[in-house]
Amino acid sequence: MAMDQLAAMATFVRAVDSGSLSAAARSLPSSLTAVSRQISALEQHFGTRLLVRTTRQLALTDDGRMLYERAKSILGEVKEIEEALAGSRREPSGRLRVSAPTLMGRLLIAPLLGDFLHACPSLSVDLLLVDRNVNLIEEDVHLALRVGRIPDSQLVTRKLAEVQMIHCASPGYLARRGEPQSPSDLPRHDCLVFSDAPGAATWRFGRDAKGGSRIRIAGRLWVNSLDALASAAENGAGIVRVPSWQVERQLAEGRLRRLLREHEPAPAPLHALYQPSRLGSAKIRAFIDFLVERWRGSDPLGR
Repeated sequence: MAMDQLAAMATFVRAVDSGSLSAAARSLPSSLTAVSRQISALEQHFGTRLLVRTTRQLALTDDGRMLYERAKSILGEVKEIEEALAGSRREPSGRLRVSAPTLMGRLLIAPLLGDFLHACPSLSVDLLLVDRNVNLIEEDVHLALRVGRIPDSQLVTRKLAEVQMIHCASPGYLARRGEPQSPSDLPRHDCLVFSDAPGAATWRFGRDAKGGSRIRIAGRLWVNSLDALASAAENGAGIVRVPSWQVERQLAEGRLRRLLREHEPAPAPLHALYQPSRLGSAKIRAFIDFLVERWRGSDPLGR
């Protein structure tokens, strides 16, 4: 991509963020004529209209909105490269946008951010808590934490830890319904399922990928919140499948009992993912190293 195209995209993004061509010209600084010429050149290059100009504000066309989102991502990557080449990797700075599963982010990551920000005073963090796989480019996410096997992709991955899923229920529920002795007993029990789409679920058992078994579960309760599921299980609603670290206190205090331990699946890996263009990013490396150091020895994930 030619440098003049990058400059034109930067001007286009600045105009959208500023709300007008004149405001963009003042902030660059540049002349109004130069700003208008760059945006017109972009429209001519892509063969489409990007902005609808009115007397008071700018409005993006559909093509303009797509270019705006992609241009912000491209410009962010260029800035990362410039910082790495300039040697700024010695001092993490700027903005770091991280995504993580909701419960893990709330219980294990958010409590650490105060110390991390104190250690990196030139850095700010956006923490996005979502139970889905984000698109790093389209959503402008620098680093994503994901649990489970990572399919083949062009993203850089680093394994941070392992997450053990366990099955448990309250003593009250087990007194009423009995304790399952094998996974094949579960279809006759009330199972609590983490999902936002009710129906049928499959729970995997056994640590051998080839010799393991899969049990189809007809859930009595479906919730898209692990917190809510654990609370329901604690109050006798049924058997729940959750990360071991989530219910450590409930197990220690006897409010939940761990079931089918000898049949538990192999731990699922927790990975950090980021784009190859950010390989030399000081802020990404600083955050990953911070998590590894904080989790070493304390075993917050129940490894």
